[in-house]
Order: sequence, then structure tokens, then C-alpha cells
Amino acid sequence: MGHYTISGIRFPCAPLCKSQSTGFYGDRRTSSCLSFNFKKEAFSRRVFSGKSSHESDSSNVMVTASKRVLPDGRIECYSSSTDQLEAPGTVSEESQVLTDVESLIMDDKIVEDEVNKESVPMRETVSIRKIGSKPRSIPPPGRGQRIYDIDPSLTGFRQHLDYRYSQYKRLREEIDKYEGGLDAFSRGYERFGFSRSETGITYREWAPGATWAALIGDFNNWNPNADVMTQNECGVWEIFLPNNADGSPPIPHGSRVKIRMDTPSGNKDSIPAWIKFSVQAPGELPYNGIYYDPPEEEKYVFKNPQPKRPKSLRIYESHVGMSSTEPVINTYANFRDDVLPRIKKLGYNAVQLMAIQEHSYYASFGYHVTNFYAASSRFGTPDDLKSLIDKAHELGLLVLMDIVHSHASTNTLDGLNMFDGTDGHYFHSGPRGHHWMWDSRLFNYGSWEVLRFLLSNARWWLDEYKFDGFRFDGVTSMMYTHHGLQVDFTGNYNEYFGYATDVDAVVYLMLLNDMIHGLFPEAVTIGEDVSGMPTVCIPVEDGGVGFDYRLHMAVADKWVEIIQKRDEDWKMGDIVHMLTNRRWLEKCVSYAESHDQALVGDKTIAFWLMDKDMYDFMALDRPSTPLIDRGVALHKMIRLITMGLGGEGYLNFMGNEFGHPEWIDFPRGDLHLPSGKFVPGNNYSYDKCRRRFDLGNSKRLRYHGMQEFDQAIQHLEEAYGFMTSEHQYISRKDERDRIIVFERGNLVFVFNFHWTSSYSDYRVGCLKPGKYKIVLDSDDPLFGGFGRLSHDAEHFSFEGWYDNRPRSFMVYTPCRTAVVYALVEDEVENEVEPVAG
Repeated sequence: MGHYTISGIRFPCAPLCKSQSTGFYGDRRTSSCLSFNFKKEAFSRRVFSGKSSHESDSSNVMVTASKRVLPDGRIECYSSSTDQLEAPGTVSEESQVLTDVESLIMDDKIVEDEVNKESVPMRETVSIRKIGSKPRSIPPPGRGQRIYDIDPSLTGFRQHLDYRYSQYKRLREEIDKYEGGLDAFSRGYERFGFSRSETGITYREWAPGATWAALIGDFNNWNPNADVMTQNECGVWEIFLPNNADGSPPIPHGSRVKIRMDTPSGNKDSIPAWIKFSVQAPGELPYNGIYYDPPEEEKYVFKNPQPKRPKSLRIYESHVGMSSTEPVINTYANFRDDVLPRIKKLGYNAVQLMAIQEHSYYASFGYHVTNFYAASSRFGTPDDLKSLIDKAHELGLLVLMDIVHSHASTNTLDGLNMFDGTDGHYFHSGPRGHHWMWDSRLFNYGSWEVLRFLLSNARWWLDEYKFDGFRFDGVTSMMYTHHGLQVDFTGNYNEYFGYATDVDAVVYLMLLNDMIHGLFPEAVTIGEDVSGMPTVCIPVEDGGVGFDYRLHMAVADKWVEIIQKRDEDWKMGDIVHMLTNRRWLEKCVSYAESHDQALVGDKTIAFWLMDKDMYDFMALDRPSTPLIDRGVALHKMIRLITMGLGGEGYLNFMGNEFGHPEWIDFPRGDLHLPSGKFVPGNNYSYDKCRRRFDLGNSKRLRYHGMQEFDQAIQHLEEAYGFMTSEHQYISRKDERDRIIVFERGNLVFVFNFHWTSSYSDYRVGCLKPGKYKIVLDSDDPLFGGFGRLSHDAEHFSFEGWYDNRPRSFMVYTPCRTAVVYALVEDEVENEVEPVAG
């Protein structure tokens, strides 16, 4: 059989075939072909994978053996039935434990003494692999009591919160005692999977359910008898392969590798759980694990330091594969060269990359992960991704990863599901281990080895690829046994701290944030939590979960609700409440719309506002329509007021800044649901799985003005830092005039949502005396407006209380406009000029 090579990796040749009918349910599917479309430096391809024959309804076998790897390399096993390290999975299963804790809770003084008791865990000193870096340490657990000072209402739930913190402290102490601390524990990738030494390669895998295992691959002609592994008493399989006689590694770089196991569910070949790269070869359904270890002279070397964390985050949410203007799968190299400069020019200071962890089903948007340590091969090689990140750092951009630790793909051959033939290996067994809506598997966060796997996974992306932080997907699903499904969170604290809370998952998130912020102090963590659980963004040492930001998801949903109403039915008070309804001292990243609203089946704000008129009336040489005029104006206003009031960070999905006229529809075939419902596919078309940046760049189209306005917003925030200013005051919410006026920092924002009424000599309150001038005007012709305001006009404040402000000044506010005023002294120092082009 011949071979072909991609980026230094050899694959056996296989004929490309004509696409046949493909069906899928969730991320399990059948298909029979793959096509390659080469572009520039790397490759892009259409990839499908099939359901394994091992996904049969075989009997479940649970193996609950647990273990710890001691600092000297030995492994100590223990049983969860006799050792109390593994916390119960849900509060509802913790009745006995809670009963034991109640005796402490009965007396406040006893509780206080117990919580304040000083523990002496091992301090961890760790050297990050960075030239000139200083050793960093993970501080020991604090008292966890400051949350009650921040929010006295939490005192009524002290039993739950103190128990939660005690579980976290106990795990920290156990990890310190048996693993040498969180530093060593979170470097599991140095021990598990493939590790190279001067004398050879060691491969280790935790698979306690397997009864026999062998390492197979190109290097031994897939002979299962050539390299049989040995198992220790804790279920860890291991083999050492010595170097070849000439000193070369026993497994060549780019070789395909798998582990063959005899399991309770039958014989199976699986991709190693800790694999660093996996690829689907032509003509094959499941992916192949790739031993990725290029020679030193070929490894990518980072050239640029990581940027410091900015005070305010302006995030450009991106998907590498669909970032081309052409209907193809784009590459890391093209994104680096074509998209990163665009993001920088637009004024964003962070790029958030989706779908980086390998996922065998492209249309899952990257959320059904199969290989947690592998950078998606659709877009290029691991070194290509490193080059992208390094270029972003050169431009001063943070690179955040949309990481998935909330669930995993149900695939059995190229994923973790039934890895060792048992249902409860990495996941909860039975119904608790299956997400019925997402058709995915749910991790058992009470398992020692699951903690090692996931903590090490986060550490891997930060250490190896130099990511600057994470947006953690599905945090709500993790923190509750009901996963937030069919639940309306009203803000009642009983919804957050009760029997539906998954304490194991919350404690895992506390450990995770502890590890990240201790070892990578500049790293950013954002939790996608729609429930609004209190303490999510309070430091762990104070009793919180430890995220830096919560994704303010309710804002986008509320905008969808509002824009479907008539203008006459918009309530200024509702808009302000929606944007300001967040917890004190817990920072939020807000957005008017993200990728969720751009998906087929939903609508972006631009589509809600302008619908089909976007296809015929966006050219400047053609007359506009009332629908277009309204839509363009409100699109700009919605984005500015969301950024102005909604939080301490802001997010935009690529293309939404200029009102992208097409939805996102991944290539897919016809779908037959178990219910009998038929969902037609799109004949595997990539036409709607791309971004038409050319529309936003074209000065002949109204999209360009919308893009210029979004760019001006980002540069305004860079100059004035209004999102993170401590001063915020909302002075007017006028339901008759449809006017909203607020101060953020030294800026005064004036929004006129009225559809016909413009107001001359309109009085607006302000704090500081002086001369005010316009620094941003949504009605500027550059932004597709009508130019009704003079930017040379000067507005002098005068004394006297108005709208509870000590001073005020007069403005002209045209209908459907947003205007920002600044003191002249600030405007001279921080002047922002719109950037044309």
C-alpha cells in the first residue's frame, strides 16, 4: 500500500470515495468517505466518523478502584468504599455525610472553630517552562468565610457552603499528601500517555476494566502480540519500548497508534486517552491516534511573550474552521495570517477559539470532544496552532480556549466512552452518566483519576500551547444534577444550594481555578453559567468557585425577546434592569449575541431586525427601506448599550459585528430522529459554514458602516476603559421620551430609542463640571447614519441638580441614535477617531 504525507505525518493511501447517505444521532453517525481541500500551508477537509460496533447494549461493568501516584512514582490503591476521599456524587446521595456534618453546624462557635482550624498542606513550588520566569506557588486553602461578608444572605445556607468548602480542603490535603500537591497532580500528561526518555518511550493508560492490553500501530505492523502491556494492581497498564539499535525512537513521529484491549464489552481498539494528536485518514471512519513527537529542530519555538491580562476583556469569539470567506474548512495558518490582523484592527484584545479539542463530528461545533489533549487536525498540526497563538501574542492579543469539561462524545472507538469496556470508567454509570438532551457522557468528578485527567488537561493547554485562559463550556450543566434543563432560575438561593447541586463538580471547579490561578497568575477563567449561582466569581480562598468572569448569558436571550416586540412596547426600565442585574463583586462578560444566535434554527439580531431585506437593500447605490434604516440603527444601539452597561467584559462572535447576513449551517446529511421525525440535511454543503468578511469590508455596502461602528466602540473602550470604571450611574430611564442616560467613568451615554421623536435642547445630568464633546455618534455617516449631529458643537455644564446629578448640559438627540460625550480634558488626552477602511 502506498503512503501520502501531510505536515510530516505519513498515512496509508486510500481512494477517495463518493459520499453516500449518512445518518447521525447526536455525534454518533455513519459515513464512508472523506475529502481533502488543500489551501495555502495546511489542509482542510470534510470529516465524518462512524458508530462503533462496540456501541452495543452490552452489560455494564463498573470498576471503582482508585489510586494515588506517590511522589516517588509508586502507586497506592484504595477503595472508594473504605476510603472517604471520593465525595458523594450529588447532595441527594450525601444524606449520611450531611447528617454527620450537622452536629458541627448546630453550634455556630463549633462551626467557626472547625472552619478556622489551620491546615498545613504542602506548599508547591513549581517552575513554569518560561525563560526568566519566577517560581510560582499555589497557596494553601484559606478560611473560605469572606463570602458571608460579601453577601450576608448566604449565611442561611452556611451548612451547604461550609460542607462544600470542607470537601475542597480535604481534597487539597489528600492531593498534597499523596500526589505532592496540585502542581504534580496537574502534570498527569508527563506520566500517562506517551512519555519520551533518552532510552525509549513509556506508554501508560488507566483502564481498570480491561483484562488484557497491547500497544499496536504502524511501528509494529499492528501486531497485538508484539507489545503486550502489563497491569498493576490499580488498573494502570504500562509498557516500555527501548530505542532502536541506531538510537532512533521505537515509534516514529507521525505513526498511527492504538491500544487493543480485552474488555467486559468485548475486544476493542481505542485511541489512547491522553493522545496529543489524532487524524481521520481517507476511507476510514474512526480517527487514528498519532504519535506526535517531531524532532527538536522541527518543533515550534514560541518567540513572543504572553500579554498581560487586560483590565477589561473585549473578546472576539472565533471558529477557525469556518473563518474563511470561501466554503471550505479553514486552517490555523490562514486564520493566523488573515483573521488575526482583522481582530487586532477591530480593537478587540482577546480572541476566543472554539472547537480546538478534537471532535470527530464537525457539526457538533466542537462541543462533543473525543480527544481532550489533541488539537483538532482539521485545521492543521499542533505546531500550526502554536504558530497561530504566538502570532496573536505578537499582536498583543490574548488567546482564550473554549474548553469542554462538562461532557464528552458518546463515541467508543475514538473517544472516552466505554474506554475500558465499562460504563463507569471516566463517567457516571447508568442514566446519571448520560446527558439526554446533548446525547453525551457526563464525567464523574468524584473520581480521583477523572480529577487528574481534567486538571492536567487544563494545565496542558496553558503550558504546552501558551493559551492565556479559558471559557469553560456548560458550567451550569456541571453544577446541577438536573443540568439546568427545564429549570427556570428565579434567583431564590434554594435553587443554588440544595439537593440538586452536584458538590463534586463544584469542588472540581474550585480545584481547577485554584490550580490555574496559582500556576498561571495572568490566566483568565470564564464560566458559562446561565443560572447565576452566587459565589461563582468569588476567589476560592474566600469560599467561592473562583472564576474571574461569568458569561452573562441572559442578556442575549432577553434581547431576542425585546426585538420581537413593536418599538412602542420596548421598556427602557426593562433594558436597564436586564443589563445591570448582576451580582456585586462578581464580574461578567456580556454580549448581545454569540455563536448560539447565529446557528441555523435561530436568528441573529440583524436577521430579527431586517430579515430578507438584508439580501436586496444593503447596497449603498440602491435605496434603503424603513426596515433597513431601523435595523441598522438599532443594531448599533443594542451593541453599544450592552457593552456600556452589561458587564466588565464584552464578547462578539465573528461576523456579528457587521450583521452577517447568513446563518451557520454545518455540512450535514438527512437526519431521522428516533421519534420518527425527519430533518432534511444540506447535502454536506459548506456554503453556510463560513464568514463573509468581504461584506463587512466592502465600502459599497451598509455592512461596512456597522462594522466601522463596532470598531469605534472597541477603540473607545480602549481609550476610556468605561467597562471597568468604578463610577456608574444611570440618571434617566424615560418611558415617554424613550431616553436612557447613564455615566460610565467620565463618559455620558445618551440613547434615544424613540422611532420618530428627536429632541432639541434635551437636558442630561452629569457629575463633573466642564465642556463636553461628542466622542462617538451612531448617526455618523461613516457608520451608516444620517449625520444629524455636529461634532464641532460644545456642551457646557451648568450647576444645579437634575436627575439626581449635581450638574447637567443640553444636547440634541435624534431618534434611534446613541451618542457618547466626554469632558474635553479627557477627550484631548484620549481622543478616539473612527478608523476608516
